[in-house]
Amino acid sequence: MADKRDYYEVLGVDKNATEDEIKKAYRKVAKQYHPDLNPGDKVAEEKFKEANEAYEVLSDSEKKARYDQYGHAGVDPNFGAGGNPFGGFGGFGDTFDLGDLFGNLFGGFGSTRQQNPNAPRKGSTVTTNVTISFEEAAKGCKKTVRINRVDTCSECGGSGCQKGTSAETCKTCGGRGTINVQQRTPFGVMSTTKQCTDCG
Repeated sequence: MADKRDYYEVLGVDKNATEDEIKKAYRKVAKQYHPDLNPGDKVAEEKFKEANEAYEVLSDSEKKARYDQYGHAGVDPNFGAGGNPFGGFGGFGDTFDLGDLFGNLFGGFGSTRQQNPNAPRKGSTVTTNVTISFEEAAKGCKKTVRINRVDTCSECGGSGCQKGTSAETCKTCGGRGTINVQQRTPFGVMSTTKQCTDCG
């Protein structure tokens, strides 16, 4: 992370630059370092990639806001959990809720809602990078892109059961996957949530 240059510096614009100023600065830098205009020049190729990366972030208002707040950690998918500044610290996902954290630690303290661990979760956005030539950018082009993504199993339909069978609800936890355990301590009754001993 430390070796990355500031995106505003890469494009040569101020942090308060407008969308048009960012776009003009990007076009100028991209033209200057484009591989078609600098064949075999590895330094120019790296500067062109750096400019593309900077423009991809600064031209998107949501990514720009994250970058302004957290720097490269806010937009680099290789840092933590893909753009989430808290992703490297336990995978909090898109939101960080202290009520949920305390609820999990102290069995309901700070949060009254029970989250189903088996419920579907929002996935991450599928993205890819495509390099095109200056001529393709100027005239327009169509590209076929292959993207790997997680999909529902055609055999079980995501249930984990063999074809022709159905899942049974665990009688111990009711399908939640967790059970509440209460212990008497000198401080009172402590309630904790543990993984179900029957179904796991």
